[in-house]
Amino acid sequence: MDWLPHITVATIVEDNGRFLMVEEHKAGRNVLNQPAGHLDPDETLIEAAVRETLEETGWDVEPTGVIGIYLYTAPSNGVTYQRVCFSAKAVKHHPDYQLDDGIVGAKWLTRDELIAQRDHWRSELIIRCIDDYLAGNHFGLELIRPSL
Repeated sequence: MDWLPHITVATIVEDNGRFLMVEEHKAGRNVLNQPAGHLDPDETLIEAAVRETLEETGWDVEPTGVIGIYLYTAPSNGVTYQRVCFSAKAVKHHPDYQLDDGIVGAKWLTRDELIAQRDHWRSELIIRCIDDYLAGNHFGLELIRPSL
């Protein structure tokens, strides 16, 4: 049996206590997630985080650090995901940007607003990453080493 974990990135973008979130349509319902997605071939983790954030929210961001590396096995399908979560600052919004298929739109939500919508989380990684960010878990981007 082959086991193939999926490498993903996510981005925490905070502005005055509100976090940039993505509302997306998955498995027949709308769910909330950070801007996140899979690493593409020939792409660095940082490039993937910037690309996914733009594709899902219409925001250009500048990564500022690493929040953590998370391992998650989705109970819905048994797939294991390795998530590298970055912090980033919002640089420029492109309101007319054509968002990825399945993306309903971007929202800025406080932690309390997210807690109130727990039934709509894509996974518990949402709050774990935000809480790690709020706890000050910020590591330098030099933690991410380029390929040889």
